[in-house]
Amino acid sequence: MRVLIQLRPSPDIVAAVAAPDLTATTADVTGELPGVALDHDYTPVPLPRARPAVPGGDPLSLNQPLDFSMAPEEASVLVRGEISDDDRAARMALLPGRGGSVVGVYADPVIETSLTCGGTPPVGTWRDVERLLAVPRLTAEGYDGTGVALAICDTGINAAHVTRQMGRSFTIDADRSWSPSGVSDTPGRYRVDHGSMCAFDALIAAPKASFIDIPVLLSRRQGDTVMDGLLSDAIAAFSHLRTVLDAQPAASRALVVSNSWGSFSPLWDMAPGQPGNYSDNPAHPFNIIVGSLERAGADILFAAGNCGVECKDRRCAFPARPIVGANSHPQVLSIGGVDTKGLRVGYSSQGPGRLTDRKPDICSYTHFAGSKAFGPGTPDSGTSAACPVAAGLVAAVRTRWPASAISPAQLRTLLYRTATDRSTVGFDYDYGYGVADPPALLSALERHADATAKV
Repeated sequence: MRVLIQLRPSPDIVAAVAAPDLTATTADVTGELPGVALDHDYTPVPLPRARPAVPGGDPLSLNQPLDFSMAPEEASVLVRGEISDDDRAARMALLPGRGGSVVGVYADPVIETSLTCGGTPPVGTWRDVERLLAVPRLTAEGYDGTGVALAICDTGINAAHVTRQMGRSFTIDADRSWSPSGVSDTPGRYRVDHGSMCAFDALIAAPKASFIDIPVLLSRRQGDTVMDGLLSDAIAAFSHLRTVLDAQPAASRALVVSNSWGSFSPLWDMAPGQPGNYSDNPAHPFNIIVGSLERAGADILFAAGNCGVECKDRRCAFPARPIVGANSHPQVLSIGGVDTKGLRVGYSSQGPGRLTDRKPDICSYTHFAGSKAFGPGTPDSGTSAACPVAAGLVAAVRTRWPASAISPAQLRTLLYRTATDRSTVGFDYDYGYGVADPPALLSALERHADATAKV
């Protein structure tokens, strides 16, 4: 089984891992760990320590204000490796006591793109989505993504294809892009695939955003092992994005992170209730680092997934509550899908979520003719498309409202309150709080500006 190992080495080692200008290897962090095939090509990742912001808080609950500390005395370090399935239980039991530095062993499940069931033609076009998002009004009022960093964590972007299909160019921020070990293509020049679809869909509402290309799903097997696209690469990507965010001036901080992927099967994970579990465990390192990045000022969006009861993806293996792990994190926007007629698509996953009951949060548009990333006539589909459409809207808002003016949590609340209710009154597990409604959101922002000016 592939695992993430959390260690708390000496503070000087933690500091070396966390410092951008220093390098610490897996061997520096771990020494030898008998029974573990360590991946020495994976750069150790620093993990902040989460703790309640107020005395007496629950140390394992994400549903409260949290502080995150990267002080070397408190932070920890993640490495990854593989434990033989033959003696997994014994090795797992022995590792936490190893040298006093191993503090946790966690699942490192495979992550994949969210695809829709095939055969259904597009419902409308991306021009319809542009109209539904009120993009002309957004643009006229200065909401176009200028100065906003928008990270697409996916299979990489082919900028030439996206430009050709959209009919206008856009910015790939190569300097702030990042790729997993072994992925060496140039940002913006990846094969046309799922990531190009996501970039196209985000551009609908945020044509002037700076796109950060994070091909987290492209990592390949190393040597003769079975180490490939894993959650550990997403952890490394989010650690990089923290450095991107920290480098921005605090007053104008604006980073939106779009994630159209998730974990489909409990067989890729440790069982719920085990300390190393990912899908249900708020203390899994990825769930911690997601909360840390949001607290620092990033807007993080995840696709709710394509496990809706009417038309689920064939890989969906959770018998119930398929919105798992970070896709159901309380500090992210979990995005369901509706077509351009405002109707929920059958494959859009329903709540409740596993980390948070009230998921998905809101819905956005999908299943429209757009990027042609999968060929002419094939729609941009799945909550994989709905997520970047919503991310583009959030990036557009950030043009005039950086995180210093409206925190990610406040913006999520505004999106909830202004969404168009599509089902029962208030929240429901099909649509969340409803479909994102840009005109209503802009009106709420205007009221917020007026209220702020009077203070």
